Amino acid sequence: MGLRLDLGVHAIDLRAVAHEARRAEAMGFGCLWSAETRHDPFLPLAVAAVNTERLQLGTAIAVAFPRSPMVLAHTAWDLQKASGGRFALGLGTQVKAHNERRFAVRWEPPGPRLREVVLALRAIWECWQNGTPLDFRGASYRFDLMTPFFNPGPIEHPRIPIYLAAVNPYMCRLAGELGDGIHIHSFHSAKYLREVIHPAVAAGRRASGRSTRDFTVRASTMVVLGDTPEELERNRQAVKQQIAFYASTRTYQAVLAVHGLDHLVPQLHAKSLAGDWKGMADLISDEALDHFAVTATWETLGAKLHERYDGICDRTQLYPSFQPSLDDPRFAALVRELNSS
Repeated sequence: MGLRLDLGVHAIDLRAVAHEARRAEAMGFGCLWSAETRHDPFLPLAVAAVNTERLQLGTAIAVAFPRSPMVLAHTAWDLQKASGGRFALGLGTQVKAHNERRFAVRWEPPGPRLREVVLALRAIWECWQNGTPLDFRGASYRFDLMTPFFNPGPIEHPRIPIYLAAVNPYMCRLAGELGDGIHIHSFHSAKYLREVIHPAVAAGRRASGRSTRDFTVRASTMVVLGDTPEELERNRQAVKQQIAFYASTRTYQAVLAVHGLDHLVPQLHAKSLAGDWKGMADLISDEALDHFAVTATWETLGAKLHERYDGICDRTQLYPSFQPSLDDPRFAALVRELNSS
């Protein structure tokens, strides 16, 4: 199977999710992904699970640390049962400031803590499915109490895939070692996937003795999309602004470094502090834009996505801010082109 096209949840009103999910399934999208931004990432998927039959469902991503692994375990278990085995739990760490100041969560080294979250989830699910005594003890979490009253019991599809969001090599190795897939941040390049992400994932797979054939690489793609010069120019500026936003933080400096562009980070950061958003976008050259985004007409987009991702990425979706309406017939044609095989 080649590159598959997925969809990010459009609807922000839960009353609209059922219709959107049924349309996405009918149009042939591979998976409906829900993100934790302005709204809870799980609730739309609960609505979609009971209103579709084939569409895969997943979080891209849910922030791991504000929720106890026990809470995550219950939510994922219920969604997996409701969907008949179509759910994937995508988790990410978020950065220190958001954990401490947005979620009021104590910050700990994120890599080791996320490792414990995954291992704890698997231990809890093993207890529920097979009656294995629950006895998980780590530096951040302890789970050793599960009475029949709180045990939801076995389900038909107990193997819930876990995808981890990763940018740096440590997290990529962790995803390869423990996960079933990896969520690639929308600020990436094909070169970064080949030279940083894939080698780190492969190292993690080797450490766990698992094959990379059983591992899914999924990305969100920034696109400059348009059928007229005016439309392309307008969208080009919007995408440059988005790239500048991400590139202004040290978190993504390594992505810029593989292209020799890490010198932009302090310049962009200074302009962000000054509120000079146009000046930030102006620092992103057309050459840099081509590293981090796909520029295409509707007719050429499918081929451009294949050119970018064949052999290095299994699934993608268009970055939510640049995702067209489901009413656009060109979007439906793109889905048919990529997902018909």
